[in-house]
Amino acid sequence: MKNMTLANIAEAAGGKLIAGEGKENLEITGAELDSRKIQRGNLFFATPGERVDGHKFIADVFEKGAYAVVCEKLPENPAGPCILVESSFKAIEDIAAFYRRQIDCKVVAITGSVGKTSTKEVIASVLSKKYNVLKTEGNLNNNIGLPLMVLRIRDEHEIAVLEMGISHFDEMQRMSRTALPDVAVITNIGTSHIENLKTQEGIYEEKSHIFDFLPDNGYAVVWGDDPLLKKVEKVGNKKLLTYGRGEECTVHCENEVSRGLFGSDIRIVSSDDRFCSGFDAHMPLPGPHMVNNAMCAALIGSLFDLSGQQIAEGIGDVKPMNGRSNLIRTSWGMLIDDCYNANPASMESALDLMALSDGRKVAILGDMFELGEDAPKMHREVGEYTAKADPAVVVCIGELSENMAEGARSVLGDDRVIYYKTLDDFLNNMDGLLREGDTCLVKASHGMNFARIIEKIKS
Repeated sequence: MKNMTLANIAEAAGGKLIAGEGKENLEITGAELDSRKIQRGNLFFATPGERVDGHKFIADVFEKGAYAVVCEKLPENPAGPCILVESSFKAIEDIAAFYRRQIDCKVVAITGSVGKTSTKEVIASVLSKKYNVLKTEGNLNNNIGLPLMVLRIRDEHEIAVLEMGISHFDEMQRMSRTALPDVAVITNIGTSHIENLKTQEGIYEEKSHIFDFLPDNGYAVVWGDDPLLKKVEKVGNKKLLTYGRGEECTVHCENEVSRGLFGSDIRIVSSDDRFCSGFDAHMPLPGPHMVNNAMCAALIGSLFDLSGQQIAEGIGDVKPMNGRSNLIRTSWGMLIDDCYNANPASMESALDLMALSDGRKVAILGDMFELGEDAPKMHREVGEYTAKADPAVVVCIGELSENMAEGARSVLGDDRVIYYKTLDDFLNNMDGLLREGDTCLVKASHGMNFARIIEKIKS
């Protein structure tokens, strides 16, 4: 890792290198927060936690060949170099920010209330048609995960596509400082984390800090159909580039044809000759939101000089992700696994997706978290929205979802809505719910642990 010597790491973290005499110029090969993943030459971050204190594993990581440890408290008789810092979590950010400035890799950063991960996947699929691409893994998109992803960039990577999620004020600027994006994308402004950020304007204010560290030749990109984002014309001295269905958007689509659960056919065009010329593409993943992702990826692909054919191939090669609108064919019908996370906008998108299917429909929905004092009202509104999918049965699970059940009953009637207070109550009573030919949607916030429902249905 370029210039990642123990001396430079200690200086970047504002720490003190201890027991490192003669090893100041040793260059690390990687960095990990999880002691189980440590390999020879790695740097280990020992972080305090409510359940597990990483300082307990310092001896273990040195036995595995770690070159050094970043820690807040020194072990007795350390078996290797330790970099003593006030905060190991802050050190992760500072060290990653230093490393980012040593490498030439371009960075595309993505944030938004809904669709960050799916947008990241489509962009990475497109860019990989021409470049060696690193993309955010799993849920490494917060103030800890984002720096760890930056520290995984290697010489062979030409572009990194990084997801950036926030839940409180002051988080985005710190991540943007670390990532130093060349292209920054906001997919939309919804109600996720409104409990902490108070208003949608507050959410935009925080997310807009993704643009703070763009270089002079960088690009700011937003979804041009978003009611709030469409009002924004400039970011500093930069004009926003937009994607959406409006002809005024930098990149938009024509001749959109839905293939139901099997995706959409579109023609992607541009209102600006500097960007992609017209070409046809097939988005294999269903729903209007995936067409948005395709247009975003087309815009960014054109910024990196991909041809229309390369962009279309990248869009066509996108694969579904577990827990995120993943269509699973079963012996009885179609299962829509969308249980990774949820907020009102993504709930409505998932119901719109289910509405594309033929035959009997069953929606299994659960609590949405971090919605603040309006959470009961938002759950009821989602319940009312279920009517647009015309489901045969709506199952609502969780304390907040009692409000969702009330909303669903107001539009569907009592006989089509079932409410359970806990997940276990539902799991113990779900036999006989599904029939041959059904399409079943499963969606809730990740903390509801609806993956258990997916596993039981699949088995």
